[in-house]
Amino acid sequence: MSLPSWIPVDSLPRAHGAPLAIGRLRARPEDFRVEEQLGFAPDGEGDHLLLRVRKTGANTEWAARRLARIGGVSVSTVGYAGLKDRHAVTLQWFSIPRPREGIPDWSDLAEEGIEVLEAHPHRRKLKRGALAGNRFEILVRELNRETVPGLDERLATIRARGIPNYFGEQRFGHDHSNLVRAHALFAGTAGRVPRHQSGLWLSAARSQIFNEVLAERVGRGDWDSPLDGDCLQLAGSHSYFLAETLDAQTRARCDEMDLHPTGPLWGKGELPSRGSVRQLEDATGMRFPTWCDGLAAFGLAQERRSLRLPVADLSAQRVEDGLRLAFSLPAGAYATTVLRELVEIGGSV
Repeated sequence: MSLPSWIPVDSLPRAHGAPLAIGRLRARPEDFRVEEQLGFAPDGEGDHLLLRVRKTGANTEWAARRLARIGGVSVSTVGYAGLKDRHAVTLQWFSIPRPREGIPDWSDLAEEGIEVLEAHPHRRKLKRGALAGNRFEILVRELNRETVPGLDERLATIRARGIPNYFGEQRFGHDHSNLVRAHALFAGTAGRVPRHQSGLWLSAARSQIFNEVLAERVGRGDWDSPLDGDCLQLAGSHSYFLAETLDAQTRARCDEMDLHPTGPLWGKGELPSRGSVRQLEDATGMRFPTWCDGLAAFGLAQERRSLRLPVADLSAQRVEDGLRLAFSLPAGAYATTVLRELVEIGGSV
């Protein structure tokens, strides 16, 4: 059962042209800042504490273990909405069961790059995915040119049209190792694997199939244009509907980014798309038959993801050290997909 070929993340086609400059990312943790936006307020009462935590050079799971130790609880009872990169400064929310002895002294964690900024009573454990979005502030250093010609035009295009909603390299592991392991899982050669680990591998395979579909539509130029047979997703929602035949109103809503074309998150059951859209998605799946069959066998359902990613509050400022970018993204989106439509990181133009 041979390993299929796939498009590496750094070879995925861009929608808005070649990168405008070359630079360096994450030279220091403070160059990459992320602030979670929950979309709801703490309850103010309940059996849990909702903690707003600033992490520097610490990954999410490691921070959860430290919070559990100080709080005197099992790490399995610690909740968080999403994983955040270690090489960054992140403002992130965690929950722990509320200690009977009162709010613990978190000060010892500061030496480990963890600061608890706020603690609020809350009724329930914070669940994965319970997140409205993230706000990013990113400094790209060591640009290869003093000016960035075309930057204002590129920013305006991204604000107006969004960008392809690719899954970023973090999803696939170093050298796409999560895809190699997913293939072994489907082939039955992976051995016994913890559920959490296998879930990461399954997600990687599913994400790569999505990226392949999106790459084809970016190459054709219709990634942000609805086609007959597209499944259209409501902005800010996971809900979608089949548009077998498009009318003027539906096209206008897509132009206004109230609706977005979607691609498949593969699983069991029939693809909901129709016509040429279905043909493209079926053809892509046929290049990964073991993965498609394996995802269905592991019980994942057919789902959809928007092909287009709106980028809110996008700004850029030329500074002495490079280019400072700021923008907001919905949950599940990747900042690196925004960067690659503007600059090349560590490559050549």
